[in-house]
Amino acid sequence: MTLDPASAYQALLSRDRRFDGRFFVGVSTTGIYCRPICRVRTPKPGSCQFYGSAAAAEAAGFRPCLRCRPELAPGVSLIDSPDALARAAARMLDAGIGHERLAELAERTGVGERHLRRVFQAHLGVTPIAYAQTQRLLLAKRLLSETRLPIAQVAEMAGFRSLRRCNALIRECYRMSPGDLRRQVSNRVSHDGVVLSLDYRPPYDWPAILEFFAMRAVPGVEQVADGVYRRCVRDPAGKGRAGWIEVSHDPERSRLQLSISDTLRTDLLGLIAAVRRQFDLDCDPQHVAESLGALAAARPGLRLPGAIDGFEQSVRAILGQQVSVAAATTLAGRLASTHGTPIDTAHAGLNRLFPTAADIAALQASDLVSLGILATRARSILALAQAVASGALRLHADAPVESTLTQLRALPGIGEWTAQYIALRCLSWPDAFPHTDLIILRAFPGLKPREVLAAAEAWRPWRGYATLHLWKQA
Repeated sequence: MTLDPASAYQALLSRDRRFDGRFFVGVSTTGIYCRPICRVRTPKPGSCQFYGSAAAAEAAGFRPCLRCRPELAPGVSLIDSPDALARAAARMLDAGIGHERLAELAERTGVGERHLRRVFQAHLGVTPIAYAQTQRLLLAKRLLSETRLPIAQVAEMAGFRSLRRCNALIRECYRMSPGDLRRQVSNRVSHDGVVLSLDYRPPYDWPAILEFFAMRAVPGVEQVADGVYRRCVRDPAGKGRAGWIEVSHDPERSRLQLSISDTLRTDLLGLIAAVRRQFDLDCDPQHVAESLGALAAARPGLRLPGAIDGFEQSVRAILGQQVSVAAATTLAGRLASTHGTPIDTAHAGLNRLFPTAADIAALQASDLVSLGILATRARSILALAQAVASGALRLHADAPVESTLTQLRALPGIGEWTAQYIALRCLSWPDAFPHTDLIILRAFPGLKPREVLAAAEAWRPWRGYATLHLWKQA
């Protein structure tokens, strides 16, 4: 990634959080690399080298700062990135996908291995393999900094095949042992278990996103209480593990706190990535505000609510066709209660996993109709489940948007509103725009849906955020 040193240095002087995660600075006099918001004394320009990723800084021989902690920096939205292919691949590596086989990464991005390696190196400054290694190292550093877990457990949870390999790499790259690294952390850990910090670029409208999830919380699967979001989850890698997560807000430090059940400790990379998407932590709210203008002024920091489970959310989108949010949530609760998987958690009332695509694909339409679901929607849900269970349809944030929308529209009972809503929630696509939505149409009195679509061109590529603002203003 090419960076203009003069502009990057001015951003470093400002310590403006808008630049957090967009680049890192290596300081030649100390051998340390930092986030641009680091509160240490600003180095002289001649001592600074700028990098587009933490992996590139580490490949150049710099060690991560123990004060600003580069592993906590927010990412970059794909739509906000000129190197979309490289960033898409990096986002998959962030989620633990493709660490073992570059072929898996190439298949998911739809390009050849050689081309992917070349583009990745050109834009991020390192190979995909080196980037993946840095992600494992940074996760190990995070666990050493934020938990009391034994070092052997840290190595396993960070994805290392052996404790010896983890120790050797930490010594080689960070020039200290895991024990020394843990002892140098300034803020002492005051809790047991796994509680991790997830930073964002402020402002962040936590009350709005929490209210959104609270109104749609499926009984048994999710709950929102006392300013905290909880839900039951399966492991992102699909290895049969399950547990719960808890998300709370730390506004003073511009971060969320993620607690994870012991049963999911070996799935951290995937879970961290999933929660960052669900709560839209990689958004640059300043860019969105500049594009939306007066529309966004009333609720600065409004975020797109994503989804932990794309299939689950897509089913709920179908259930929500032409009914109230409360009615759709009731139906989703019946579906989870009847066909979901029971699970024990540490939280009362949180006891159910939403049924998988395979679970629902094995049902008959009559099984769904008996829950109060209309026959037409039952057929839509079954068609969706069969497509996902067979692997023909992927409902993840790394799925190609346009081809996924085409596949969705081809399913019975899925029109433009449902397809766009799924793109908004499940694909985390910030330009999704359900222009036939009744609330959106009311915001444009006298205009037909096609005219509304034309009028919304001014909001691209942030029409998804415009949708949320219009809904909030209704």
